[in-house]
Parts: sequence; structure tokens; C-alpha cells
Amino acid sequence: MSYDDFSRFYDLLTDNVEYEKRADYFCRLLSMCGINDGILLDLGCGTGSMSLAMAERGFDVIGIDSSVGMLNAAQQKMFESGKQMLLLNQTMEDLDLYGTIDCAICVLDGINHLDCANAVKTAFSKVSLFMNKGGAFAFDVNTLYKHRNVLADNVFVYEPDGVYCVWQNSFDESDSSVEITLDFFEEEDGVYYRSGESFTERAYELSDINLWLEEAGFEVVGIYDDLTLDAVRDDSERAVFLAKKK
Repeated sequence: MSYDDFSRFYDLLTDNVEYEKRADYFCRLLSMCGINDGILLDLGCGTGSMSLAMAERGFDVIGIDSSVGMLNAAQQKMFESGKQMLLLNQTMEDLDLYGTIDCAICVLDGINHLDCANAVKTAFSKVSLFMNKGGAFAFDVNTLYKHRNVLADNVFVYEPDGVYCVWQNSFDESDSSVEITLDFFEEEDGVYYRSGESFTERAYELSDINLWLEEAGFEVVGIYDDLTLDAVRDDSERAVFLAKKK
């Protein structure tokens, strides 16, 4: 899917993310591996909020995303901020850079958008291929607990300024995936216009992710509960991995 319709509303639906706090947290993780600056790859950069926050903290940022719409929004933010970032229209599995990187991040369940184990393994291998020895890779994932107990088969309604969004989930126990359907309703001159997106997120066993990182040439430093350095719990909704390139 393109995520291009989603890109028009993404920032409205994620205004509670606290990107500044999340950027400080990821900087702290990278620092634990001795990385405080250098070239940073933002996988699945979306509309660029996290990329920009990391650029403001001194990193030279490369952002990749499969959605042209998302990248257009990211480019606009870049121009408005005066910061320079390299934005590339690529998938994680087809990552192809011009040189090496010092670190990489992937935030807000980007890894969950990879639909099978082989896709995750390929993405990890590509990150490893372009990362300097001793580099750091930090990313978060939605957990099996969240898919089964929070997203599940639930319906959520959001009403940010300018749009009405109905978020419908359908959970498949066989592969721990959630099919997500988003319907957007915009009002213009008393008329409502409808658009939408559908996509699937898949949750993976944390032990499998750990193994795939090691197979790709990383040493797993820690697995944490979101925005903390506490060990991930059975009821954690988001797990954060920190890995170092061997």
C-alpha cells in the first residue's frame, strides 16, 4: 500500500507521541553504545518528525520511507526548519545507501509493518551491511500482548481538528497480525469527503527478533519497556531493542 492518504492525516493522529521526549530517549540509547553524533538512518521515517528531532540533536540524518506522500510531508518540514536531511523513497528490505552509517533507528512500530519473518531478517541484514562496526541500532516494536489485548478486534474513533477518523482492527491469531482499516471523513463547505487506507501490522516473538539481530551481525544490548531502561514486561505494549554492530 502507498500510505499516501494516511500521510495527509498522520501528524493529526500522532500529536500525542511527544517526539522531543522520544528523541531524547533514543539519543540516550545510542549514547549507551558510544554513539552521540554521526550519520543516522531513520527507517520508515514517515512525515519526518523524528528525523528532524534527531537532526536538531546533531545527527546527519538519512530518512527512508516507502510512501511518497510521507516523504513529501517530511521534505516540507525540512524546508521549514532549515535543517538538511537526505530523504530516500525505499523500503527497508531494499535499503541501498551511498555509504556507511554510524547508527539507525526505527520508531513507532515500523518493524511491525514488515509482513513476514524473511522481510524482517532482510531489513536487519541490510542495516547491518551499511553500518560501521560498533554502530548502534535502536528500534521499537508493538508486542504480541498489544496485538492480542489492545488492538485486537477493537474500533477506535478520533476527532482531531479537521477530520473524523474511524480506526477498525481485525486480529488474526494464526500469525499475530492485525489488519487495520482507517476511514477518514473531511468536511468542506458542508460536504463530507471520505478516504481511507488499509494495512497490516504483524507482531513477532521478542526472542525471534533477538535471534534475527544476532544472525545479522548485531549484539543485543538490551530489550526495554517503552521510553524506559526497565526490562520489558509480559504486559508491555511496546518493546525497545538496542543492538550494537559486531
